[in-house]
Amino acid sequence: MAVLTNTQILEKIKAGSLSFTPPLDAFQLHSHSVDLRLGFTFMIPKQWTLTPKGRESISLDYIGNNRRNNFEVIELEKGQYFEILPEEYILVSTLESLKMPNDIMCVLFPRSSTNRRGLSVDLTGIVDAGYEGPLTIPIRNNTKSQTIRLYPGERFCQLVFQDLNNKVEPRQSKYHKKDVIEGYIAEQDMTETEFIAKGDITGLKKFSPQA
Repeated sequence: MAVLTNTQILEKIKAGSLSFTPPLDAFQLHSHSVDLRLGFTFMIPKQWTLTPKGRESISLDYIGNNRRNNFEVIELEKGQYFEILPEEYILVSTLESLKMPNDIMCVLFPRSSTNRRGLSVDLTGIVDAGYEGPLTIPIRNNTKSQTIRLYPGERFCQLVFQDLNNKVEPRQSKYHKKDVIEGYIAEQDMTETEFIAKGDITGLKKFSPQA
């Protein structure tokens, strides 16, 4: 797979097969990567919840439980900032929504300037061909004593695009065409999670990608 240069990225944007909403600005496009900006949605993990039994700690059982009540959602307004506390872990949205063609994929990396501030962007992974929507990205403050201020609109991660040898049928992930909150609380595939919850890995492995 070949990495796309800025000229090739711009060609795909001009053709309409690749798009960013809002559009890219001159600061975001580099020789062979695209910077993404921080959005206005922040999700903070809750430590406890009030139930009919009283105050209970939240158990993060992603196989057995719904995620809906596990996060406090903060939507910032224009001109506001977000301070991430020492050793705090949060989820953030990208400002941009992507529309990917089905013949390229991209890999997400943190910007080096983000790492130097003591922050880790923990979703160093793949954005699938055919994906549409914003990205939901985990961020952690790795310092033990410093609060770090985040501003919506600042560049904090980058995408490197790669050509695929063949076009693929887009995989409809739970984040596809959804906003950050909708995507995160969407249910896992029930067929898969039922097998996992039962510990039936043998049954799970009977589902063949060639079927």
